[in-house]
Amino acid sequence: MFNLFQSRPAAAPISLKDAIARVERSEMALIDVRDISEVKMTGKAKGALHIPLMLLQTKADPCSPECDPALDPQKPVGVYCASGARSHMAAGMLRQMGYGEVHNLGGLVEWANAGGAVEPV
Repeated sequence: MFNLFQSRPAAAPISLKDAIARVERSEMALIDVRDISEVKMTGKAKGALHIPLMLLQTKADPCSPECDPALDPQKPVGVYCASGARSHMAAGMLRQMGYGEVHNLGGLVEWANAGGAVEPV
């Protein structure tokens, strides 16, 4: 009948090198879901939108008047946090909001270790 709690399936895995290249070419949106205190301490991936997990439903839902205009459910999205746990939750939320291709990229340290640029905030 109604699949209210069914989310879209996870996208095929992507390497961090590929994700970095796609973000650099503006082919993929990147979201940092960590708290502001974490971002201030360590910076964020270059080009990432900072949307804390607790604000994701408001700032990423295409139906919300507060949805960030940089996000498009038709465009691939990568999410990261400190370790990959919150970004796992965020990826599921984005899929439920209708985003088609969503990738949990793990933590900021993995991003940097793969060659992704990190910028101060």
